[in-house]
Amino acid sequence: MVLPAHPALHIPDTKVALSTASVYPANTAIAFELAAKLGYDGVEVMVWNDPVSQDIEALRRLSDAHGMPILAVHAPCLLITQRVWTTDPWTKLVRARAAAEKLGASAVVVHPPFRWQRQYAREFVEGIHRMAGESDVRFAVENMYPWRYKDREMLAYAPGWDVTDEEYRHFTIDLSHVATSRVDAFAMVDRMGDRLAHIHLADGSGSGKDEHLIPGRGKQPCAELLEHLARTGFDGHVVLEVNTRRAASPAEREADLAEALAFTRLHLATPARVP
Repeated sequence: MVLPAHPALHIPDTKVALSTASVYPANTAIAFELAAKLGYDGVEVMVWNDPVSQDIEALRRLSDAHGMPILAVHAPCLLITQRVWTTDPWTKLVRARAAAEKLGASAVVVHPPFRWQRQYAREFVEGIHRMAGESDVRFAVENMYPWRYKDREMLAYAPGWDVTDEEYRHFTIDLSHVATSRVDAFAMVDRMGDRLAHIHLADGSGSGKDEHLIPGRGKQPCAELLEHLARTGFDGHVVLEVNTRRAASPAEREADLAEALAFTRLHLATPARVP
């Protein structure tokens, strides 16, 4: 869905990208294919166990073949990617930055360390600040959430899941993580201020699970956030990072991703620019 130009509408230049994680368990190549077919502006590459996601030249070929620029690289920070690009977390970030620079991506998305990565956690804030100063690539640190089991809550991240407690240069806000942490999305956006550089758009019901629902299917202010971004001169990217694992068929996955894109385009178009 591409909205036509109209004097009563302000349509910002914000790029809308598809995270390759949004097609899981399908592979990275399928994500590029769908992003191009549906009219996304580019992709964010989630570096994970798919060998193609780890291969800069393979990614470049996919980008060229589909005319889909790579707008961001998500460093391998998940539990399932602990052995991707070595086990050393700093080496992972150096390689993610190099991939972003070579592929023309403007951002590297990174999670705060797990609490059991003690040395990495102690050095993380200072280290990210140093790495951000060595490149034009933005290191956008992503908000996470407490882990819950029944009535128990475990703080799994250090220095903490609420990244606004630290002085990072740039942030990613993930609305599914906001829902899981049960905090107010706009309060977090306010704390991030002009350091908000990257959006992971997905919805959540607040159930305590990290759901990554299609925007509009949960309780998060996805529409309101997009309208806010359009009015305030946001200069980062909006990335659809949604869960389509329960799609009954490739056609249903495609329909979900088309719906997510249409929702995003619609709510980025506002009646007028606010000075």
